[in-house]
Amino acid sequence: MKTMMLSFAAVLVSTAALAQADPPMVGDHPLVQVKPRTVAATKQQATKQPSTAVKLQACLEIDDGTKERLNCYDAVIPPAPKPKTMKAKSVADCKFTKEEDERLACFNGFVEAMPKLPKT
Repeated sequence: MKTMMLSFAAVLVSTAALAQADPPMVGDHPLVQVKPRTVAATKQQATKQPSTAVKLQACLEIDDGTKERLNCYDAVIPPAPKPKTMKAKSVADCKFTKEEDERLACFNGFVEAMPKLPKT
């Protein structure tokens, strides 16, 4: 009985000592616990920024066939030309078109065909 009580006391003392130790370190910095995001916070972030479709439709307000409209499209979807391009299957594929006139026509074709979305 004494040995059991003595071992129980030893366990209690050792756990109390461990609980008072410094937090674990990663390099020179203490380990940081990150709080999980809530669904409400994620929805707030989503509502703050307009969707890509709304941004692309805003470019339609600029005169057609101009460098400014292409610059507007390129700001939403940055160009990444490839030497050999295939026919675009979505608006995101327009960024692979190297020639500016062809890229502008590609964006116009997809964006003008989109249903009008409400602006936020």
